[in-house]
This record gives sequence, C-alpha cells and structure tokens, in this order.
Amino acid sequence: MADPSFFVGIVGNIISILVFTSPIATFRRVLRNKSTEKFRWLPYVTTLLCTSLWAFYGLLKPGGLLIITVNAAGAALQAVYVTLYLAYAPRDTKVKMAKVVVGVNICFFAAVVVVGLVALHGAVRLFAVGVLCSALTIAMYAAPMAAMVSNKLQYLFSSTTTKILVFSFLFETVSLTVAFPFKQK
Repeated sequence: MADPSFFVGIVGNIISILVFTSPIATFRRVLRNKSTEKFRWLPYVTTLLCTSLWAFYGLLKPGGLLIITVNAAGAALQAVYVTLYLAYAPRDTKVKMAKVVVGVNICFFAAVVVVGLVALHGAVRLFAVGVLCSALTIAMYAAPMAAMVSNKLQYLFSSTTTKILVFSFLFETVSLTVAFPFKQK
C-alpha cells in the first residue's frame, strides 16, 4: 500500500494545478477582447521560470514524481499564458516582454540546467538547485507584499526587531528546504 503522504501529495498537486488554472478567466477575456488591457505580464513570466526550475529539481530528486507532475503542468499552463500575452500585447510591451522571456525563461533556465548537470554532482546538485528554487519562489511570492507596504509603514521594516524576525523566517525556510534532500528513509 502506498504511503499516506503520497495521497496527501496528490491532493496538494490537484489544488496547486487548480491554482495554476486561475488565470484562465483572464485569458478568456484577453482572447475575447484581443487585448491584454492593463494586465501585468511579469507574474506569468516569473511563475513560468519557477515552475520550470521546480520541474528540473523534481527530475533530479529521487522519488520526485509529485514535484515533476505539478510543476510540469504549471509550466505548460504558464507557457500558454505567456504565449497568449505575447500574441495580444501592444508592440512596445511585446518587445520588452520577449526580451525578458528569452533572457530569463530560456537563457537563465538553460544555464541552471547546464551548470546543474555539468558542474554539480550528487547531493550538492540537489541542494544548489533546491536553494535556488526556494529563493526564487519566496521572492516571487514576497514581491507583491513588499509592493503593498506604504511609506507610512516603512519605518517598521527598518527596525532591528523586524530585521531579526525576517532573518529568522528566511533561515527557517531555507533550513527546512535544505533538510529535505538529505532526509533518510
């Protein structure tokens, strides 16, 4: 019988894939209006990079089937969203976005794969790719929160107590991420 954590993982994958499908309504509107209107393109490009990197991590990790499946599905959906956005974006936005897509989603991703496969080996490879994936994912999800902070609250983030709390949170997150590749079964 399969490990119960595998079933929990399947439920988590289903929920994650449903989250990846949430922009479908937005892109139906883009297709209907043949315009990207005021929708921002950066979240789709960054999510494409993160899901691609996590899928690569899943390929490297023994028993990484659940990691591969959810992130490959997410990367496929994000690639469709990016392609549709590029098709309907205004020319100036299209050029700027295409440069970022080529630079980040093609060149940077390819560099990570090449360095990961050629220069790094064994547990170090898994560790390095895992830390990179975790850092990019944290940055991706933290960016909107950072943008919401108003000038009135900026003094809060300059206090020593807040810096210690943020450092502790990041240290704990990275520690947990680092511990999983070395977990003994």
